[in-house]
Amino acid sequence: MNTSDLELFIRTADCGNITAAAGQLDTSPAAASAALKRLEKQLGVELFIRSTRQLRITAEGERFLLHCRQAIDSLEYAKASIAEMQGEIAGEIRMSVSSDLGRNLVLPWLDDVMDDNPQLSVQLSIGDSLADFYMDRVDVALRYGQPEDSSMVAFQLATVERIVCASPEYLERHGAPQTPEELLQHNCLLYRLGDQIYSHWEFIKKPTESSEELVQKIKVNSNRLCNDGDIVRRWAVAGKGIALKSRLDMSVDLKAGRVIELMPDYRVKPTSLWLICPSRKQVTPAVLLLRDMLREKCETLIGSDRATLSLINDE
Repeated sequence: MNTSDLELFIRTADCGNITAAAGQLDTSPAAASAALKRLEKQLGVELFIRSTRQLRITAEGERFLLHCRQAIDSLEYAKASIAEMQGEIAGEIRMSVSSDLGRNLVLPWLDDVMDDNPQLSVQLSIGDSLADFYMDRVDVALRYGQPEDSSMVAFQLATVERIVCASPEYLERHGAPQTPEELLQHNCLLYRLGDQIYSHWEFIKKPTESSEELVQKIKVNSNRLCNDGDIVRRWAVAGKGIALKSRLDMSVDLKAGRVIELMPDYRVKPTSLWLICPSRKQVTPAVLLLRDMLREKCETLIGSDRATLSLINDE
């Protein structure tokens, strides 16, 4: 059997449409249809039930699909392992990355890795929804927060501070809040993930010689809500309100002076950044290279931000 026919079968099953699958694999619908018929003839069964309105996978097709995925994954791993023995990192990584982290940091980092490893290819999916490793055909996902599913393989890349920030233009018009209570007088920029709206912000007042650490939680006011974290970042840079974001997501804007960190007497509980694989078989040499690169880049960037903040505080 031709592996390209198997890959086309998998893609058609995922898309539910021959034309869409053909487009993704840069072939014509006629060639794709011929490949599926060739595969069905070799197997002696129908893999899809075709009609003018829909394409539905058969029970035989479902069973074959499961083994097909395993075979293609094993083949890709074998090719990557041989390349590693020859001193090369090769193969394809299907990667899911959150919106602002992906666009503003990971994209240029990936360019560097791929320039150094020309046999490596990447399929990148950018968005804030939680990756469905089966439906989305993702090998690895970069996400904030430790995964709850213990069957997944997860590598912690960094512990990341979260900050409250706004643009100089916004602060010039509305002033800078010093306490959580003062935030109630401001417009805050909200993020939604699925059905959850992050409108309750929790702060920890830093302890002093005369007071202990104090936790405060408030429900902020907002006229802007989005399910894309990068839009929230852009709103903050454009002076539309105050945002609660990870320091990594805002690092470029902080350094450029497009936003200013607020409320120095308070901190927000940090989050963690993870590289997640659905199972051990996805942990290829290419994924391990990606893990090491991301750890190094995050450590360098976080260290640089801390040094900059220390200089500002010393002034």
